[in-house]
Amino acid sequence: MISEFNTLRDDEIEVLLKAPVLVSILIAGADDNIDKSEIHQAVEIANNKQSRAREQLMEYYKEVGKDFQQKFETMVNEMPDTAEGRAEIIGKELRKLNFILPKVDHKFAVKLHASLKDMAKKIAEASGGILGYMSVSYEEAKLMELSMIDDPSDYEN
Repeated sequence: MISEFNTLRDDEIEVLLKAPVLVSILIAGADDNIDKSEIHQAVEIANNKQSRAREQLMEYYKEVGKDFQQKFETMVNEMPDTAEGRAEIIGKELRKLNFILPKVDHKFAVKLHASLKDMAKKIAEASGGILGYMSVSYEEAKLMELSMIDDPSDYEN
């Protein structure tokens, strides 16, 4: 068990563990289409975070990475086919973090929020442009700031 989760209920832990998958689906599907390269990129980023994340997040990403691709594919299949429909559902789910993050260690919350935004940016950059790199679509740009999640660095300590 991740030590930062000791004070959380099981349903809150589940939301935290689903957050990287949800962010990945949100950004990868911003253009209405989630292709195999975007799934591959999301899985690769999640796997890289297991060893390259900020130290405090490594255990978290190891837990997230255990079944990331399976969760990703299952959630995509359960969601609407349109970007708008997915964004509505995912936004609602990610907004739950606004009530959960204040309950965990402040530094962990700040690092996790920054990490989720970084993940969104990397997925957005990977899915377009010249040879597939460094171009972010308008749809992705609107979503990759994850404005539905309050910045924990704004919380009172």
